[in-house]
Amino acid sequence: MRTVDTLTRLAILVALSAVGASLKVPALTGTPSLDSAPGYFAALALGAGQGAVVAAVGHLLTALTAGFPLTVPIHLMIAAGMGGCAAAVAACAAGRGLTWAFVLGLLLNGVVFPALFVPVPGFGPGFFAAMLIPLLAASALNLGLAVLAYQGAVRTRLTWVASRLTCRRQEGAGR
Repeated sequence: MRTVDTLTRLAILVALSAVGASLKVPALTGTPSLDSAPGYFAALALGAGQGAVVAAVGHLLTALTAGFPLTVPIHLMIAAGMGGCAAAVAACAAGRGLTWAFVLGLLLNGVVFPALFVPVPGFGPGFFAAMLIPLLAASALNLGLAVLAYQGAVRTRLTWVASRLTCRRQEGAGR
Protein backbone atom coordinates (compact mmCIF):
# COMPACT_ATOMS: atom_id res chain seq x y z
CA MET A 1 0.00 0.00 0.00
CA ARG A 2 2.86 2.42 0.76
CA THR A 3 4.19 2.02 -2.78
CA VAL A 4 0.85 3.07 -4.24
CA ASP A 5 0.71 6.06 -1.88
CA THR A 6 4.24 7.11 -2.80
CA LEU A 7 3.64 6.77 -6.54
CA THR A 8 0.39 8.72 -6.24
CA ARG A 9 2.11 11.57 -4.40
CA LEU A 10 4.93 11.65 -6.92
CA ALA A 11 2.47 11.62 -9.83
CA ILE A 12 0.52 14.53 -8.35
CA LEU A 13 3.70 16.53 -7.76
CA VAL A 14 5.01 15.78 -11.27
CA ALA A 15 1.63 16.91 -12.65
CA LEU A 16 2.01 20.15 -10.69
CA SER A 17 5.50 20.49 -12.20
CA ALA A 18 3.92 20.17 -15.65
CA VAL A 19 1.56 23.02 -14.82
CA GLY A 20 4.47 25.07 -13.48
CA ALA A 21 6.44 24.35 -16.66
CA SER A 22 3.97 26.51 -18.55
CA LEU A 23 4.47 29.46 -16.17
CA LYS A 24 7.68 30.90 -17.60
CA VAL A 25 10.04 33.56 -16.32
CA PRO A 26 11.24 35.59 -19.34
CA ALA A 27 14.76 34.48 -20.28
CA LEU A 28 17.10 33.79 -23.19
CA THR A 29 16.35 30.04 -23.26
CA GLY A 30 12.67 30.04 -22.27
CA THR A 31 13.27 27.38 -19.64
CA PRO A 32 13.19 29.21 -16.27
CA SER A 33 9.70 28.55 -14.92
CA LEU A 34 7.76 27.48 -11.86
CA ASP A 35 8.38 23.78 -12.48
CA SER A 36 10.70 23.11 -9.56
CA ALA A 37 8.49 24.30 -6.69
CA PRO A 38 6.82 20.86 -6.48
CA GLY A 39 10.27 19.24 -6.56
CA TYR A 40 11.52 21.37 -3.68
CA PHE A 41 8.29 20.71 -1.79
CA ALA A 42 8.71 16.97 -2.37
CA ALA A 43 12.30 17.19 -1.13
CA LEU A 44 11.19 18.92 2.06
CA ALA A 45 8.08 16.81 2.68
CA LEU A 46 9.02 13.40 1.28
CA GLY A 47 12.80 13.35 1.30
CA ALA A 48 15.78 14.02 -0.93
CA GLY A 49 15.30 11.10 -3.32
CA GLN A 50 11.68 11.76 -4.15
CA GLY A 51 12.31 15.50 -4.38
CA ALA A 52 15.18 14.87 -6.79
CA VAL A 53 12.94 12.79 -9.05
CA VAL A 54 10.19 15.42 -9.14
CA ALA A 55 12.66 18.27 -9.73
CA ALA A 56 14.47 16.43 -12.54
CA VAL A 57 11.26 15.43 -14.32
CA GLY A 58 9.95 18.98 -13.83
CA HIS A 59 12.94 20.42 -15.64
CA LEU A 60 12.57 17.96 -18.50
CA LEU A 61 8.91 18.96 -18.85
CA THR A 62 9.91 22.61 -18.99
CA ALA A 63 12.61 21.93 -21.56
CA LEU A 64 10.09 19.95 -23.60
CA THR A 65 7.60 22.85 -23.61
CA ALA A 66 10.41 25.17 -24.77
CA GLY A 67 11.60 22.75 -27.49
CA PHE A 68 14.85 21.66 -25.76
CA PRO A 69 16.62 24.92 -26.71
CA LEU A 70 19.99 23.78 -25.30
CA THR A 71 19.75 20.25 -26.82
CA VAL A 72 18.49 17.10 -25.13
CA PRO A 73 21.89 16.05 -23.67
CA ILE A 74 22.41 19.47 -22.04
CA HIS A 75 18.88 19.42 -20.61
CA LEU A 76 19.46 15.91 -19.24
CA MET A 77 22.52 17.26 -17.41
CA ILE A 78 20.51 20.23 -16.14
CA ALA A 79 17.77 17.85 -14.95
CA ALA A 80 20.38 15.88 -13.01
CA GLY A 81 21.59 19.14 -11.50
CA MET A 82 18.05 20.11 -10.53
CA GLY A 83 17.63 16.74 -8.84
CA GLY A 84 20.88 17.28 -6.97
CA CYS A 85 19.80 20.78 -5.98
CA ALA A 86 16.50 19.48 -4.55
CA ALA A 87 18.37 16.79 -2.62
CA ALA A 88 20.81 19.39 -1.26
CA VAL A 89 17.90 21.59 -0.18
CA ALA A 90 16.36 18.62 1.67
CA ALA A 91 19.63 17.79 3.40
CA CYS A 92 20.25 21.41 4.37
CA ALA A 93 16.70 21.85 5.68
CA ALA A 94 17.09 18.77 7.86
CA GLY A 95 20.42 19.94 9.26
CA ARG A 96 20.27 23.74 9.24
CA GLY A 97 16.63 24.72 8.71
CA LEU A 98 14.47 26.15 5.97
CA THR A 99 16.15 29.56 5.74
CA TRP A 100 19.58 28.07 5.01
CA ALA A 101 18.00 25.57 2.63
CA PHE A 102 16.38 28.45 0.74
CA VAL A 103 19.71 30.29 0.49
CA LEU A 104 21.56 27.15 -0.62
CA GLY A 105 18.97 26.36 -3.30
CA LEU A 106 19.04 29.95 -4.54
CA LEU A 107 22.84 29.96 -4.82
CA LEU A 108 23.09 26.52 -6.43
CA ASN A 109 20.33 26.94 -8.98
CA GLY A 110 20.68 30.67 -9.57
CA VAL A 111 24.46 31.14 -9.61
CA VAL A 112 26.50 27.93 -9.48
CA PHE A 113 24.68 25.94 -12.20
CA PRO A 114 24.77 28.70 -14.83
CA ALA A 115 28.42 29.41 -13.93
CA LEU A 116 29.27 25.81 -14.82
CA PHE A 117 28.43 26.65 -18.45
CA VAL A 118 30.99 29.48 -18.73
CA PRO A 119 33.85 27.21 -19.93
CA VAL A 120 31.58 25.22 -22.28
CA PRO A 121 32.05 26.20 -25.94
CA GLY A 122 29.05 28.10 -27.25
CA PHE A 123 27.98 29.36 -23.84
CA GLY A 124 30.62 31.49 -22.10
CA PRO A 125 30.25 34.56 -19.86
CA GLY A 126 27.49 36.01 -22.05
CA PHE A 127 25.23 33.04 -21.35
CA PHE A 128 25.95 33.35 -17.63
CA ALA A 129 25.15 37.07 -17.63
CA ALA A 130 21.94 36.55 -19.64
CA MET A 131 20.67 33.75 -17.41
CA LEU A 132 21.70 35.03 -13.97
CA ILE A 133 18.74 37.32 -13.18
CA PRO A 134 16.00 35.09 -14.68
CA LEU A 135 17.36 32.01 -12.88
CA LEU A 136 17.68 33.86 -9.57
CA ALA A 137 14.10 35.15 -9.93
CA ALA A 138 12.71 31.73 -10.88
CA SER A 139 14.71 30.04 -8.10
CA ALA A 140 13.47 32.50 -5.49
CA LEU A 141 9.86 32.03 -6.61
CA ASN A 142 10.12 28.22 -6.71
CA LEU A 143 11.88 27.93 -3.37
CA GLY A 144 9.58 30.47 -1.74
CA LEU A 145 6.46 28.66 -2.93
CA ALA A 146 7.86 25.31 -1.79
CA VAL A 147 8.82 26.58 1.66
CA LEU A 148 5.42 28.26 2.14
CA ALA A 149 3.58 25.13 1.01
CA TYR A 150 5.71 22.97 3.30
CA GLN A 151 5.14 25.26 6.28
CA GLY A 152 1.40 25.23 5.54
CA ALA A 153 1.40 21.44 5.34
CA VAL A 154 3.20 21.21 8.67
CA ARG A 155 0.86 23.72 10.35
CA THR A 156 -2.26 21.94 9.13
CA ARG A 157 -0.73 18.62 10.13
CA LEU A 158 -1.09 17.13 6.66
CA THR A 159 -0.84 13.43 7.50
CA TRP A 160 1.99 12.31 5.21
CA VAL A 161 4.11 15.38 5.98
CA ALA A 162 3.50 15.11 9.73
CA SER A 163 4.45 11.41 9.75
CA ARG A 164 7.77 12.25 8.08
CA LEU A 165 8.43 14.95 10.67
CA THR A 166 7.70 12.49 13.47
CA CYS A 167 10.22 10.05 11.97
CA ARG A 168 12.85 12.81 11.76
CA ARG A 169 12.30 13.79 15.41
CA GLN A 170 12.62 10.19 16.55
CA GLU A 171 15.86 9.75 14.56
CA GLY A 172 17.23 13.00 16.01
CA ALA A 173 16.36 11.98 19.57
CA GLY A 174 18.83 9.09 19.41
CA ARG A 175 21.80 11.31 18.54
